[in-house]
Amino acid sequence: MNESPVILQGGMGAGVSNWRLAQAVSRLGQLGVVSGTALDQILARRLQDGDPGGYMRKGLDAFPFPAMAERVWRQYFIQGGKSERTPYRVAPAHKKDNPRELIELDIVSNFVEVFLARQGHANPVGINYLEKIQTAHLPTIYGAMLAGVGYVVMGAGIPLKVPGVLNRLAEHQPAEYAVHVTGALESDDTTMHFNPRDFMEYELAPLTRPKFLAIVSSNTLAATMLKKSNGRVDGLVIEMRTAGGHNAPPRGKVQLSEAGEPIYGERDAIDIEKLRELGVPFWLAGGYGHPEKLREALAQGAAGVQVGTAFEFAVESGLREDYKQALLAKAIAGEAHVFTDPLASPTRFPFKVARLEGTGSEPEVYAARPRICDLGFLHEPYRTPEGGIGYRCAAEPLSVYVAKGGNAEDSAGRKCLCNALLANIGYPQVRNGSRTEQGVVTAGDDLCCVPQFLAPGRFSYSAGDVIRRLLHGLRPSPSREICETAMESVC
Repeated sequence: MNESPVILQGGMGAGVSNWRLAQAVSRLGQLGVVSGTALDQILARRLQDGDPGGYMRKGLDAFPFPAMAERVWRQYFIQGGKSERTPYRVAPAHKKDNPRELIELDIVSNFVEVFLARQGHANPVGINYLEKIQTAHLPTIYGAMLAGVGYVVMGAGIPLKVPGVLNRLAEHQPAEYAVHVTGALESDDTTMHFNPRDFMEYELAPLTRPKFLAIVSSNTLAATMLKKSNGRVDGLVIEMRTAGGHNAPPRGKVQLSEAGEPIYGERDAIDIEKLRELGVPFWLAGGYGHPEKLREALAQGAAGVQVGTAFEFAVESGLREDYKQALLAKAIAGEAHVFTDPLASPTRFPFKVARLEGTGSEPEVYAARPRICDLGFLHEPYRTPEGGIGYRCAAEPLSVYVAKGGNAEDSAGRKCLCNALLANIGYPQVRNGSRTEQGVVTAGDDLCCVPQFLAPGRFSYSAGDVIRRLLHGLRPSPSREICETAMESVC
């Protein structure tokens, strides 16, 4: 891949964009991207399931610091896997100052995912992070860089300080990152510090600094990233409101439709001409998983498109098979529906939810779940009355949330997405030996369109099928020729 990829595979959810999917996309000449969200918990649960196939062991064996890898293995691996009714052991929740055990798990887990995605081809692989999950950034990014990640893609916030972090970590230098703490005073210490040399078992050569792509949702944020970042921004992903996962809220006062979804207006529109004037490559995202939309994006001057939902339902994705098949069946029948829920996410950002019976998308199913918050990826750091940093989540038990200074009204309708996203990929927590966490599947508005990738009489499709269809009709290009050659050998 000697030029910018035409197709970026979206970094969806926790573990949906797994190493298998990213590997499949990158080996075909486009940019495969793993999700960096919750990789510590995912590796821990894969090991507790006995590491089926031995892939985690393969990644651990390749990790440059064997003693650290062995500590993680001993901590979580269960020979033959835990019993179905036994709960998973949960890694500690992230805070500003994390224990060494968690930092090592962060480094190792991100290394393993990127390492596996890079096997079997020589093309770059990317990793996607959510800026709002700040307390995990420094060690997770370093772990991905140790594995040779080619791109870091980040949105869900304004990642102005990430380019500088990449510069420092490439040289194994200490890096820092400021945590947003609600109510913090200027005199408060809210900065995280990470020194790679505190964890290195021997000296390493400098790492390759990955390219950095910022995900933004407006022209203002695009310009801000390029003007105010503390290092090089190599490109922008412009994410429209039809994309899955978290969406940017409408600008101005939020109004809801009769169905209860946020209403977006002219102020939320993207000016493509102004994007071109910024002079960096950009990719358009949100509803661009169609051949004609790719052609349209290229005609407008984009380097290509980011596609999520189409890859989410490919056979290589980490979405559990029963959810995948049920939603595919709905799409084929014309019954797929995605609701932009203004309340579901504890972050207060709108969150796309695919309606599916038996999952937490249904009010009665979620209402039966006790309010539990034990993973904490989306929790809110806040200043305690004593001047320290506490952590609260609008989806935790109401009495606990209010006792931490939270507003009771802010907790209405909030859902525990952390546990739901792990359930989506087949690692649901078991409670009291009997109750199992249910998933909440997110998808883009074009979920209804995924049947376009199915061959006649087929009820599944691959990442290669998505790429082949999206590139159909484009003029030959080096990346497309790589893709077609690779597909001839693997399809």
